[in-house]
Amino acid sequence: MHEPQRAEENEKMPPLSDGRAAMRRLAEPMMQSSAFLAFLMALALAWPAPAQEDAGPTAPPFTEGDVVSFDKIESLKPYLPPKFWENRDFFFYEGMRMEIGPFYRDYSPPPEYKAATERFKGQPRIGPGNSLENYTAGQPFPMDEIDCLGDPQAGVKVAWNFDYQWSGSGGASDYYYSYWDRGEQLPLFYEGTSRGVILSRRVEKELLEKRNGDLFKAEKRKTAFGIEVNQPFDARGINLMTYRYKSADEPMEVAKNDDTWVYLPTLRRVRRISTAQRTDAISGTDFTFDDLRSFSGIVPQYEWECLGEMDLIAPMNTKVRAYPYEKDHNFGPYGLSYADDNWEVRKAIKIRFKAKNPSHPYDHKDIYLDKETLTAMYSFAYDQKNELWKIIYHNHRFSEDDPDWYVGWPGVPVPRDLRVISDTIVNVQTGTGNRIDFWDAHGTPLKSKGRIRRYIDIGRLSKGR
Repeated sequence: MHEPQRAEENEKMPPLSDGRAAMRRLAEPMMQSSAFLAFLMALALAWPAPAQEDAGPTAPPFTEGDVVSFDKIESLKPYLPPKFWENRDFFFYEGMRMEIGPFYRDYSPPPEYKAATERFKGQPRIGPGNSLENYTAGQPFPMDEIDCLGDPQAGVKVAWNFDYQWSGSGGASDYYYSYWDRGEQLPLFYEGTSRGVILSRRVEKELLEKRNGDLFKAEKRKTAFGIEVNQPFDARGINLMTYRYKSADEPMEVAKNDDTWVYLPTLRRVRRISTAQRTDAISGTDFTFDDLRSFSGIVPQYEWECLGEMDLIAPMNTKVRAYPYEKDHNFGPYGLSYADDNWEVRKAIKIRFKAKNPSHPYDHKDIYLDKETLTAMYSFAYDQKNELWKIIYHNHRFSEDDPDWYVGWPGVPVPRDLRVISDTIVNVQTGTGNRIDFWDAHGTPLKSKGRIRRYIDIGRLSKGR
């Protein structure tokens, strides 16, 4: 266990506001376009994104294989973020059966990612305005060399490691987006498919040798991400594509904003959408653009601080199967709980961002990351009054436990990818929340560059899939 490194003041849980519940029950029509398009943009922008404050007992009161029921949740307290524990009624419930998985399991990335990290070690550096300079591939700043509390640049180094964490060749999944109000599932939902492609900074040896990690010659994009909407009926056929550019790593004054295009069947044409505003609520939800994956924003737009390291328990490698395998899986009385699943003790690191934009809705956000994989575990967003506003956490799935689901490819035969397969957000001030399930998410690429080109081409949007 790590000894305490940073203390935080305790805060009381803000009371739930009964007067806001009815507002969430009034689902606006799907095609009132600005809100719905914001939802699609947020999904696109999100892609490729603790313990009792840095302390814990010398040995956990539970072991691998134990089942923690509701009457035993007190044993978890030293291994949970304090704000998560204070709001535990959202997450823990009568009848829960939390399985304790292995402690500190090896989820390290594949040899190809490690080789790129070693090859380019010492070359990346933090530039003006928290930009990233001289980066090629792999982990920009080896985690075992970051002094969290001693290095004033530690926070932004960890943030860049999070941004360039291993995530296969991108991602592909079915998704289901649900709305909840204190245990009541609202009628508004979205269902469809998505795919992301990493276009640069790749770790495959052939790409590094031929094009310095770029998938295509003279590539200026960092990633491309597409979304297809299948349900509900009045949103079916909407297709979206977002590009993020390499220049997003540069100082915000010179960085190029993301480009997003959407095809609306009702208009029968492709529209280009501005994605400069990343802090608006998404289509009546509690998410903002930058909340998905705990942080899906652009690193230089924030100031970063590293707050400490700790041992933490969290849902790390699911043993259940939710959407699209099982559409009616029980997520507890609030619809926002992973307590009936596998949780594991991990080494974690905590960072905080404060936006450079003074109009940002958050005073700050604290993000807890798995130190080995840099995947997000928990995050806590505070409003401009410095009161806790939102809790975000995630479930995960490891590629090597089911290789038929997530297969390797030439250049990376063994993916070794711990993927986020569900995002959940809780607004502790209103009692509302949202859950996005994509349990089949994987990072295996399309089988040819030709297929990739066709998928990320804007002209595809109006032609269907």
